[in-house]
Amino acid sequence: MSIDARPELAALPADFRETVYWTAEADVAFGRLESLLIAANKRMNLVGASTLSQFWTRHVVDSAQLLWMAPQARVWADIGSGAGFPGLVLGILLRGQPSARIHLIESAAKRCGFLSATAAELGLPCSVHNARAEATHIEAEVVTARACAPLERLLGYAQPFFARGARGIFLKGEGVEAEISAARRHWRFDAEIGMSLSDPRGRILSIGRLARA
Repeated sequence: MSIDARPELAALPADFRETVYWTAEADVAFGRLESLLIAANKRMNLVGASTLSQFWTRHVVDSAQLLWMAPQARVWADIGSGAGFPGLVLGILLRGQPSARIHLIESAAKRCGFLSATAAELGLPCSVHNARAEATHIEAEVVTARACAPLERLLGYAQPFFARGARGIFLKGEGVEAEISAARRHWRFDAEIGMSLSDPRGRILSIGRLARA
């Protein structure tokens, strides 16, 4: 079933699919990713089992909307990639785009095994790094994360990427304003909050000009 035939995705903007490069080939890859995730989730805790029935909205659209925010970006760094959201989804959407590279950064070796095997099977422009984000030396246009850490701590992980010229686009919940207030005790930054396309409780947080307070 394609995105056009999924009733739960009918409310997406009319040009969403075109903007994020959601092709028929990408749709097939998402279906394969769903199968791989379900199988792997039986062996390790990658995502909450209850979210598997909402795979297309909770995981695919939730991740794809980051590219909606930065459609020209080709090099991304996904901190605490876990099960590969948003990194694997970005890899599927940007597969075939010139100079595309998605860096999946994850400290748990077992999860890195899943990420590497999945990226290889789907032929994605992804590099998997079994490391802590702040210990890497990766240059990216955008640094992102989902369900990784509260903003105050997340900015510490992401600061080296900002120092090398990245901007931040993070998937957050409805408590993001409180996270921003807490983070401003230690950081100075520009922040812009957008509404999520996948969940009315979700927020997309864009961060720029990060510096220590």
